Amino acid sequence: MKLLLHTCCAPCSVKCIDTLRGEGIEPDLYWFNPNIHPFTEYRSRRDTLVSYAQSIGAPLLLEDVYGLRSFVQAVCPDFDNRCTYCYSVRMSAAARYAAEHGYDGFSTTLLISPYQNHEGIQTAARQAAEEYGVAFVYRDFRPYFREGQQIARDLGLYMQKYCGCVFSEEDRYKKKKK
Repeated sequence: MKLLLHTCCAPCSVKCIDTLRGEGIEPDLYWFNPNIHPFTEYRSRRDTLVSYAQSIGAPLLLEDVYGLRSFVQAVCPDFDNRCTYCYSVRMSAAARYAAEHGYDGFSTTLLISPYQNHEGIQTAARQAAEEYGVAFVYRDFRPYFREGQQIARDLGLYMQKYCGCVFSEEDRYKKKKK
């Protein structure tokens, strides 16, 4: 199976890639994350993924779009429902790329996080799969989350502290105050 793996960051990709390789699937990694802000965070996550992909011999396709303005415009004024847009825009981009470049299917490293809305990710991915005529390959990678995070720490990978958008960073700080 020729699989495109949408990749949100290197730490989340570690066990997703290992698991897929264990199934005999050698995924091509796909970076498209216009939700990540500020630019320094975007750059840190992107550059860490580039380095990690090289170190494990994984092909990496970069759609290097820092999308602060378009992201904020798309979620304004309904900031509390931003994740729906975020999943949709990234899954649509992955499905479109997969369809246009001859992949059998696509998946995402977002599926490893116990902090993400799995139903929301699946809904967005299935809609994108239907729209672009390519399979969405679902895997529940969550059981590997802690192990993957520990491996990423052991490798010295940059470890982010929030989901990615500026609003999730704000939420992180609000939780600390409580």
